[in-house]
Amino acid sequence: MTLAIFDLDNTLLHGDSDHAWGQFLIDTGVVDGERYRQRNDQFYRDYEAGRLDIEEYLAFALEPLASQKPAVLQELRERFMQERVEPMIEPAAEALINRHRERGETLLIITATNRFVTEPIAARLGIPNLIATEPEVVDGAFTGRVAGTPCFRDGKITRLEEWLLDRSETLDGAHFYSDSRNDLPLLETVPNPVATNPDPALRDTAHHRGWPILDLQSL
Repeated sequence: MTLAIFDLDNTLLHGDSDHAWGQFLIDTGVVDGERYRQRNDQFYRDYEAGRLDIEEYLAFALEPLASQKPAVLQELRERFMQERVEPMIEPAAEALINRHRERGETLLIITATNRFVTEPIAARLGIPNLIATEPEVVDGAFTGRVAGTPCFRDGKITRLEEWLLDRSETLDGAHFYSDSRNDLPLLETVPNPVATNPDPALRDTAHHRGWPILDLQSL
């Protein structure tokens, strides 16, 4: 079947769930507020500028998962979904997902944000397939490290190729929707790239290459 592949943050969501999770941890007192905010905001600026050091960022972002008990994390995540994620969900994004669903296509989210944060978001959007950065788990607890290849930039291609190995789908006819210059490697790989709510650099690239531009947040 044809693949409909979606980036998550600032593509299907009106906002960035990874950055919002960091802010939520600050607001709930889980992490040291001012120090954590400064680093969280700087990493996000680096991401937007296309210069994020993914290994350094993940060491920062996954540390809170290792410092809390699983039951506490589950409770925090449920609150996060209701208080922060639900307002980010755009009706136009859900309509786009439904158009691909009605065509019988395989729906897939591929995101650099870690699976702990994104798994319930994918479920909320009714998308059964998720490729995300995988936090390492040992004996039922997060270690603060990454398992496997981070799902970022070229890593998205690596992770997608691994995912396709055990499936009947191919990239023939596939669409990929993304907002970010960081996703150019995968946008250049699929037959049907769609710059979606694009950042300025991606918008310029899309204009230059004749890619469709979709502004879900203006619909």
